[in-house]
This record gives sequence, C-alpha cells and structure tokens, in this order.
Amino acid sequence: MRFTITREQLLTPLQSVSGAVEKRQTLPVLSNVLMVVDDSKLSLTATDLEIELKAHVELEGEFEPGEITVPARKLLDIIKSLGDGESVKIEMGENRLRITTPGSRFNLSTMPANEFPSLEETASLASLNVSQHTLKELIEKTQFAMAQQDVRYYLNGMLFEFDEDSLTSVATDGHRLALSREAVKLELDERVNAIIPRKGVAELGRLLEHSEDDITLSLGSNHIKITDSGYSFTSKLVDGRFPEYDKVLPRNGDKVVIADREVLKESLSRASILCNEKFRGVRFMLSNGQVRLHANNPEQEEAEVEFSVEYQGPDLEIGFNVSYMIDVMNTIKTDQVKLTFIDANSSTLIEEVDGGESMYVVMPMRL
Repeated sequence: MRFTITREQLLTPLQSVSGAVEKRQTLPVLSNVLMVVDDSKLSLTATDLEIELKAHVELEGEFEPGEITVPARKLLDIIKSLGDGESVKIEMGENRLRITTPGSRFNLSTMPANEFPSLEETASLASLNVSQHTLKELIEKTQFAMAQQDVRYYLNGMLFEFDEDSLTSVATDGHRLALSREAVKLELDERVNAIIPRKGVAELGRLLEHSEDDITLSLGSNHIKITDSGYSFTSKLVDGRFPEYDKVLPRNGDKVVIADREVLKESLSRASILCNEKFRGVRFMLSNGQVRLHANNPEQEEAEVEFSVEYQGPDLEIGFNVSYMIDVMNTIKTDQVKLTFIDANSSTLIEEVDGGESMYVVMPMRL
C-alpha cells in the first residue's frame, strides 16, 4: 500500500470515523482504524462492534492498493500535528506504516486487516431518503432524555418511528420523556420502529449537519445504516420493546401556563444554586399570574425566586428535579413555553408555543 495525500484530505475522514474507536477495547484491533486503498480511493473504517463508521476520499496521483490497520488515536494525533496543506506520503514497510512529510517521519505499528471485524448486517426491510437537517433536529430535541446505564437496556437509546407521513424520535429515562415529530413523506407500507443505542445516537448527531442534503437510511431487523456522499454509519439496534409513550403523555390537563422561556430558565438556574445537590428538588408554586420557586438544602439554606406568567386558575404546588426542567428549557428554541399541569402528583407536559411538534414530560417529585 502506498499513496500521497494532503493533511486536510486525510484529517477530515479520519476525524469522522474516530468517534467509533473503542477506548476500553476488549480486542486490541478495535483501537485501530482499517485503511484500504483500492480503485483510486482510500477508505477508513472504525468500529466498537456496536457501531461502525466508514469514510472515503478520492486519491490523486500514483498509488498502490493494499489494506492494513493502524492505531487510530496515534494516526489522528500525527496528522493533526502537521502544518496546513502539508503533503503526506504513506506506505507500508515491514510490519510498519511509514508516514513521511517534508520535515518529519513516523513509523506506526500495524495489525493485519483480516483481523479487523465488521458488523453483520441483515437484509434491509425499508429504505428511505431524509434530509440531514430533519434527522439532526430530531436527535437534538430529544437526546438529553436518554437513560445512561439503566438496567432496562431499551431505555439506553432512542426510539425512531418511521411512518408514511412522519418521522418521530422519543427518548426517556423513566423520570422524563422527550418526543419530537417531523412531517416527512416516506414511502413505507407500514410503520417501522428502531431503537438506536446511546453511543450511536451521539455519533450520528456529531456527523449530521443542518443541511437540506438527503441521506439514505436503510433499516434491517438488527441494524440501521445511514449513507452520505462522504461516509456511511452503521449501528446495531437495541433488541427490546420501547415503552408505549402515548400512554405516558399527560391528558386532560386543565392548568395551562404560558411563560417566557428565558425568564423561566434563569429563574430555575437561580433557585437551583441552593437546592439539595443529591435530589435537585425545587418547589414550583403557581398562583394567578405568578410562579414562585423555592429550594432549600440540608444546611438550612434557602432560595426563593418569583416571576410573572400568563395563568388564571387555582393555586398549585408541585416539586420537580430542577435539572430536568433546565434541560427542557435548553432544548426548546421558541421564546415562550406552554406548561400544562393536572395536579401535584401527575406529570407535567411542556411544549413549544408555535414551534412545532415537540413535547416534553417531567414527572413530579415529593418534597
């Protein structure tokens, strides 16, 4: 294997795939990136056996085909350290990959390409095109609510629901739920569901751009594959049954509050300074035209914050985990938010005012 490339041409695809490299690998080869030169194209592949990222770049000039794996982090650090526009010559030596630039030389250890694993993909059940922007928006509006290391493994990921006229993302950790829906025309015979694991969602969010360019999305029984002009992303799916989120959405709420999102967010942040650091509880006291937030901690310190809202109705006192509420305010982009309450023991529904089909549910806390 031998080819010459510029620093920028190699750095971009290398950064794209680096997120899939397993830091605490069980197999040494998983800390490597697979390099394949063939048909005037360089392909770079990284995997942790759960997700796989592949990027490619067209080669100019002479090249010799071949394939090898090299330490991903070291290769990335070397290429990052080079100057802008610097020419890089890469060739195989005896069990070493030689990287040569006008002012420096590096020899990297290698492992055979045939030891590099690939994700097994089943036949595609559905294939569709969707804009990068649509998919990135759905991820950004819901990913904060995913569970981190829940024993209910199906919560450690995000549900994507594909319908003939909409694409929906849902995430929940059992204490809060985030749902976002985008109207898109998908040529599907029936509704299709897929749960993408947490790491896959994070990498996908990193790769996607707010662009109207289409990507191709293929769904199999155990994997999802997303293909763009410069890369392909494959992830195993979580094999589990996601909770029926429709049953979690609060119905018949009769206490509707319209609040300025920025004011509510700043008020929550102020009150949180003196809340119990372990439980993060804040008392939310609602009365005509006003909300009063109250927080305290084991050191007998207290915080009280008041602000005006649009509300006419009975008084209500309810407790929340303040971090959950701030996460929602950070995600919503509209100037105003709508909060719908039922009673002190029921979940609260939070929505954007004239901002689209996103809904957030936060369970109450006993304080």
